[in-house]
Amino acid sequence: MQENQEELSLKDILGLLISKIWIIIIMGIVGLGIAFCISKFVLPLKYSSSVSMYVKSNANKEDSNVNINELNASKSLVSTYIVVLKNPTVLKEVGNELINMIDTNEDVTEEKIKKCFSISSDGTIEPNSILSCVNMQSSGGTEVLEITATTKDADISAALCNCFAKVARPFLMRVVGAGDVQTIGEADAHYSPVSPRTKMNCLIGGFAGAFLAIVIIIVADLLDNSIKSSDDITHKFDLAVIGEIDQFGDSKMKKGEASANAKRYTILDPDTPFYVNESYKAMRTNITFALAASTSKNKNVFAVASANPSEGKSTTAANIAIALSQMDCKVLLIDADLRKPVQHRIFKVNNKLGLTNVLVQMEIFEDCVKREVIPNLDLLTTGTKPPNPSEILASEYTADVLSGLSQMYDYVIIDTPPVNVVSDAMVISKSIAGILLVLKYGVTTYEDLKEATRRTELSNTSIVGCVLNGIKRRSGAHSYKYKYKYKYKNYYSYGYGSSGKKNNDDEAHSVND
Repeated sequence: MQENQEELSLKDILGLLISKIWIIIIMGIVGLGIAFCISKFVLPLKYSSSVSMYVKSNANKEDSNVNINELNASKSLVSTYIVVLKNPTVLKEVGNELINMIDTNEDVTEEKIKKCFSISSDGTIEPNSILSCVNMQSSGGTEVLEITATTKDADISAALCNCFAKVARPFLMRVVGAGDVQTIGEADAHYSPVSPRTKMNCLIGGFAGAFLAIVIIIVADLLDNSIKSSDDITHKFDLAVIGEIDQFGDSKMKKGEASANAKRYTILDPDTPFYVNESYKAMRTNITFALAASTSKNKNVFAVASANPSEGKSTTAANIAIALSQMDCKVLLIDADLRKPVQHRIFKVNNKLGLTNVLVQMEIFEDCVKREVIPNLDLLTTGTKPPNPSEILASEYTADVLSGLSQMYDYVIIDTPPVNVVSDAMVISKSIAGILLVLKYGVTTYEDLKEATRRTELSNTSIVGCVLNGIKRRSGAHSYKYKYKYKYKNYYSYGYGSSGKKNNDDEAHSVND
C-alpha cells in the first residue's frame, strides 16, 4: 500500500478558493461591516493641528546670506531639538502651560483637557499622555521642525501646538545652547476629524476578512483527510474505482429529520439526473468485469458495504441491482444489514419475513422472497431482527443458502453493514466473490479506508472495487466541488448499543443510507 504525501499545487489552491468564493466574499463583507461599525460607533473622533518652527544654526548671525554648511547644521539641530522636546520636563511644562490657558482662552476648558489627557493626582497632565498625542519631525527633511498634535478635541490640539511653540525656544536655548528657533505662525483649530478614516478602515477590514477566509479554507483543506479523489484511492491503496456517483436526492434534509417515511432516491425516480443513471450503467459494466476476474466459486455473488454508517451503501446496492436487472439479468438483492435494514423502505415492501427467517430455517426461501419488485429483480429483506446477527451470517447453512442462490440468479447482491463497525460482511467472505466498498466523497477519511482494507485483509476478503459516492459538483460543470461538513456517529449506536439492547426497527436513516 503506497502512502504518498499529498501536496497542493497552485492550480489546486485556485480551484479550492474558486469553489469557496462565496465564503470568501461573505467573510470580506463581514470584515468590512465590522470595520465600519468600529469606525462609526467605537473609535473616537480625533482632530489635528500643527505648528512649524524654523531652526537656525547660528542665533547671532545677522547676515542674510546663508551657506550650505549652515543649512546642514540647522538640519542636524532639528533631530537634537526633537529629543529635547520629548523630555518629560519639557512635556510637563507644556502641560502646565496648557492648564494655564483655561483662564485666558475660552476654547480651552478643564472638561476638554480631561477628555484628551490623563490627569495625575496633583492636577497636572501626565507627560506620557501628552507625548502620545504629539508627532515631531523635520518637514520634508529640511531645517523646519513641524509639531503635530492629534487629540479628541480640535481646540485642544491647536492649543497644545501653541504651548509647544511657546515653551520650546527658552528650553532649547538653555539646554542645547546652540542655534535658535522661530515659530512660523500659530496653530489653528481644524474641526474636520482626521480619525478614524472610515473608508480606509472598511477597505482594510474587507481585505482582512477575505484573507482570513482564504487562510482558514486552505488550512482546513490541508488538515482535512477525507477522500476527494479517485486517483488517490488507486495510488495510495492500489484499489480499483469502478464508479463515481454524484450526490442526488433530498440533499436539503437536515440531520435528525430522517424518518421511517423518508424517501430514498433510486435511478428509477423521475427526479434522478440523467448523468447519475449513466454513472450506474457504467458501473454495471465495470462490476461484470471485476467479478469475472474473481477466483471464488460464487463469482456472481458479491457484497456491498461501506467503511462507516451513512455513506450510501444501501442506496448504491439498490441502484446496482436495478441497473443489472435492466440488462435482462435475473437479480436477487439481499438485505443482510440485520441491525439497520433499509431495502424494504427503498422498495416499499413489508419486512415481516426475510433473510433471518430463512437462515434459522423457520421459513423457506419461496415464502420470504419478494418477487419482481421491479422486472427481473427479486428482493429478500432482513425479516425478523435476530439477537446474534454475526453468528447467523457465519453459519454453514448461510454458506449453503448463498451457494444455492448463486445457481438460481445471474447476480446476487448482498447489502451488508459497515465493515469498520461490525464484522458481518467478513463472516460471509467464503461465499462471495468480494466486497464492493462504498466511500463517501468528503466524508470517508484515508484512515477509515485503511482500516477497512486491514479488516478485509485479515479475513481474506477480496475488495472487488470501490465506489466514490456523493460527489458534489459545480452546477452545470460536473467538476469536483470541495468537501462539506460531516460529523461521525458513535459506532456503538449502530444497531445494538453496548448494553445489548435492540434499536427500534423504525429507527431513522439518512437519505443516503
